[in-house]
Amino acid sequence: MHEPAVPRLQSQDPEIAGLVEAEARRQYEKIRLIASENYVSPAVLEATGTVLTNKYSEGYAGKRYYEGQQNVDPIELLAIDRAKELFGVEHANVQPYSGSPANLAVYMAFLEPGDPVMGLSLPMGGHLTHGWSVSATGRWFRPVRYDVRADTGRVDMDQVRDLALKERPKLIWCGGTAIPRTIDFPAFAEIARETGAVLAADIAHIAGLIAGGAHPSPVGHADVITTTTHKTLRGPRGAMIMSTAEHAKAIDKAVFPGLQGGPHNHTTAAIAVALREAAQRDFAGYARQVVANARALAAALLERGYDLISGGTDNHLILIDLTNKGVAGKPAAQALDRAGIELNYNAVPFDPRKPFDPSGLRIGTAAITTRGLTEERMPQIAAWIDEVVQAAAKQDETVVERVAAEVREMLASYPMPGWTPAP
Repeated sequence: MHEPAVPRLQSQDPEIAGLVEAEARRQYEKIRLIASENYVSPAVLEATGTVLTNKYSEGYAGKRYYEGQQNVDPIELLAIDRAKELFGVEHANVQPYSGSPANLAVYMAFLEPGDPVMGLSLPMGGHLTHGWSVSATGRWFRPVRYDVRADTGRVDMDQVRDLALKERPKLIWCGGTAIPRTIDFPAFAEIARETGAVLAADIAHIAGLIAGGAHPSPVGHADVITTTTHKTLRGPRGAMIMSTAEHAKAIDKAVFPGLQGGPHNHTTAAIAVALREAAQRDFAGYARQVVANARALAAALLERGYDLISGGTDNHLILIDLTNKGVAGKPAAQALDRAGIELNYNAVPFDPRKPFDPSGLRIGTAAITTRGLTEERMPQIAAWIDEVVQAAAKQDETVVERVAAEVREMLASYPMPGWTPAP
């Protein structure tokens, strides 16, 4: 059963309703380890599905281009105030549609086409929008890329400084999509000050950990901070840009009218709900448990001979190099999905394989933590992963089918927010 219920969807469009139901059951029956995914609360789901989706609201609170904003303005102001309080920032913009447009707004606020921008290379764990060649950010601006060290799997801050002094980027990104270690925001800030660059911290993956006190904050170090509102933060699919008061006007102007029209008001309301949830005491316990689960899972995988980039994790994310297991990331990920363990294949630093058929797997523990799993379950999950990876190398589907049944049996003891199987 869905919470909130969807009876009209079921009666008016049974085809879509059936697919939604199938997706809910899939999420219920699988160990969801994709690092960018989570479960939202029924309250967030309800906010996302309200009549707010009917309303256009171009502009900002008190300065709209459409009438009828008596209720929308307070909702957006609530989201802004909650973001400012939760993260301790001077300014927040909650209108970006998603993480990539939020990052693009940073470029529009501070750069001109062709300006140099520095970010972690995509194969090393960076993001497309940090200046990678296939992204608009790599085509419209001059990318300068730093790497991780081959021996440690960690960012070499001396290399970052040397490169920044040589190339003089106007914007430096820290953060990314496959970084299993703590980001050294103070070190990046020192380099940005020395080179006269704007420092942008992309905390999309770790925002929930920062809000819960399980990862250091970039506030006070970065000039501007971007984040999605899902992932570890457990909100809807949206984004925010936070900054010092000095940059508020430039950021707001870049979002609207620079890149977007009217904000998605139903998403804004759901962001506000998620931010209120993240301010509660139990959210800090969730954030700490996410990290504890990741560390326990990493330790269990290391015991089974898995090569983890950087040797482990400080946050929610684990990056595995499968080279020593005799199977590539893609067939391993596909076999694991059939076995009820959902994750994604991923490039690893200095990967000799192609991006669409890389050597690695990326794992995150946020969603299983939301389901209530704790450290004692991590050795079993590692054992299942190991069994299926070995089976994938041998193309043994009997193991895959057995593990899928065992996973379903185990997860039946852990409720899923927003859906329960019919009695």
